[in-house]
Amino acid sequence: MTSHRRGSHCYFQRENAVNGVRTMIPRPPPRDGSLGFLLLSPFRVQGYSVAGEATTINIPEMDVCFDMGMAPRSALAAKFCALSHGHMDHVGGLAYWCSQRNFQGMGPGTIVCDKRIESDVRGMMDGFQNLERQKTPYELITLEHEQEVQLKNNIMLRAFHTEHTAPSIGYVIIEKRTKLKEHLVGLPQEKLRDMKQKGEEIVNQLEVPLLAYTGDTLPGPHLLRDDVRNAQIIISECTFFDPDHKDRAKIGMHMHVDDLVEWLKVTECEHMVVVHLSRRTHLGHARKQLVQQAGKELASKVHFLMDHRTNRARYDEQAEVAQKLEQELESR
Repeated sequence: MTSHRRGSHCYFQRENAVNGVRTMIPRPPPRDGSLGFLLLSPFRVQGYSVAGEATTINIPEMDVCFDMGMAPRSALAAKFCALSHGHMDHVGGLAYWCSQRNFQGMGPGTIVCDKRIESDVRGMMDGFQNLERQKTPYELITLEHEQEVQLKNNIMLRAFHTEHTAPSIGYVIIEKRTKLKEHLVGLPQEKLRDMKQKGEEIVNQLEVPLLAYTGDTLPGPHLLRDDVRNAQIIISECTFFDPDHKDRAKIGMHMHVDDLVEWLKVTECEHMVVVHLSRRTHLGHARKQLVQQAGKELASKVHFLMDHRTNRARYDEQAEVAQKLEQELESR
């Protein structure tokens, strides 16, 4: 069997055993990459993100997807889709997501977006409905800078402006808790109940940033906000890793690895998930650049969503530890 390259297509010649005619057979198409997956307890971070192609990040425990560049089946269960901006690789699967939720009997999807792009999102959805000659139900919630929408009891999604080539926002998932004021600790419940009934404030309101998603953005003060910097998990784009691509990052208003490392040094996150790498960027090269600049200890907090091999090995280790723990508990 011999191969010949014609234009951009590669063909194989095979000998036809029946009549001896040599035929040209095209290669099968390349397999699409599977979804990335990370278990960062208590959350799963799963989805797909390649710069310029598609970004969809699903957090199942919070019933929310960030962006919808494509609509994988696993994303349908999310009740909310929070858009960071209107570029096609971040919204291309939005109408399909709404349509499939309706088709599967899962109820209308709720789209959350920047107030500045409300009319554009509605126009896009109207266009699909006109093409299909049928109405796809959906709900649209618009947020301005610092505004919030409730995802679950005591769990809020907060928007903040970022800086990109189109109107853009990031999001923080906030858990709102109450804690008894320190000087009241130890008082009988009856006493506390009486104080509350009299209108006295007996608790402090606390906010715990659980997860931050930056969307596509330049570095800037918006990344140094306390609710972003201190989130347990930060999902950040970093599109460029080559030293010679810093100017390209600025022109496209994206993050470069140099920006990521400087930011990583001042964050308090337990994990940072990097998304939106270019397909031209080899993951091994990206990891090497990160370690060289940040050092092994700091770089160990960083996970690449689309690094399937590394993430699978990490998950297998987690599963093995969980299995051993379960066996120990059963033996007691």
